[in-house]
Amino acid sequence: MQRISIRELAEWQAEGRCFELLDVRRAIARNADGVQIVDATWHDPEQLFSWKDQVPRDRPVILYCARGHEISQGCAATLWAMGLDARYLVDGFAGWREAKQPVCDLV
Repeated sequence: MQRISIRELAEWQAEGRCFELLDVRRAIARNADGVQIVDATWHDPEQLFSWKDQVPRDRPVILYCARGHEISQGCAATLWAMGLDARYLVDGFAGWREAKQPVCDLV
């Protein structure tokens, strides 16, 4: 399992790189924030084993949780063990917002 910094993710987005961005914040935290990182898809981390096989295998997968700790790291480790190029966002959504990176309303 690898990690990706906020700066690196912002660069990947700006370059138009092909990757899958997964928001794995707990529903209560996600709904309280009311926004997400642009182009992210939410997956309930508590249901990982029901959606893990739907994650694309042909491109890197970046996961973020509220603070970049256990949730995104645990989900990324599971996907990594399945052979996916899975990474977690260091400092998570809180760090992304602190760095004043773009967000959008929940979809």
